[in-house]
Amino acid sequence: MFTTIQNKKHLLMFVLAMISFTGAYAQMPNDAVYMSKNTACLALSYTHSSWDKYWENTLKRENLNIGTQTTQVGMAMLAVGVTKNLNVIVSLPYIWTQASAGNMKWSKGFQDVGGWVKYRFYNKAGLSLNAVVGASIPSSNYVPDFMPLSIGLQCKTATGRLVARYRHKTGIYATAYGSYILRSKITIDRDSYLMGETLYNTNRVSVPNAFDYSARVGFTNKAIQTEVYAERNECVNGDYIRRNGMPFPTNNMKSTTVGWYGKFQPKNIGFNARVAYVTRGENVGQAMTYSAGLLYQFRYLKSGK
Repeated sequence: MFTTIQNKKHLLMFVLAMISFTGAYAQMPNDAVYMSKNTACLALSYTHSSWDKYWENTLKRENLNIGTQTTQVGMAMLAVGVTKNLNVIVSLPYIWTQASAGNMKWSKGFQDVGGWVKYRFYNKAGLSLNAVVGASIPSSNYVPDFMPLSIGLQCKTATGRLVARYRHKTGIYATAYGSYILRSKITIDRDSYLMGETLYNTNRVSVPNAFDYSARVGFTNKAIQTEVYAERNECVNGDYIRRNGMPFPTNNMKSTTVGWYGKFQPKNIGFNARVAYVTRGENVGQAMTYSAGLLYQFRYLKSGK
């Protein structure tokens, strides 16, 4: 008997998403915060996520053969200000998973390297509109067909996102975004697989495309930022975990997450933290997530160059 883990591209972007992103939130691919020209920010973060209940399709249940599922992520992210309205962001997470019961071993390794370009094409009277395009590719030969202990789906992705933000002169702001994620096919270590009620005699698997959207309300000034938010992540299609069955990359994963984020960065060095909880879903675990990060901002070119 098996259960499922929420794909990292969904967990913080989700996910984080993306789908993976957790921890460092300033200058992220899903916000409207920018590094100024010739400056950069290096973020190092740690995330701990765990659950002991999950949704098998829409049925919420436990699985004593898994016990508590735990995922830990260490991630490095670099945001670079090319201009005041154009940022480039790259990231690489290292993930390790484990279960408190059963005979399934842990899994660990570098997941997917990601890159994004964020462009602010409108900025007037406190309102900014931002376009984000990104892509990710697996950085190691990890096994995707080992759910719930796999560290990712081993697929290439391409993402398009629109971010809208309004900030009042008092520092109170509201942010909303929506994105669509294209996913490539993957290769698994078996000659056939069952999707729904259909048997496919191939080792090539179509991973469902996905979309996500979010609303955030908070306060920010030169030194601090705090916000509360809600996120929704959904696959466009896919099948469901069968009763007492094993999850699979073709599953239609859906989740609603609520959370809080805070940052303190009075000068070059800063800290941030995040708490998130999955309130409802399908084919995902009901995860509680804690993140903490260290931020270092620096100038990579002198003024005038």
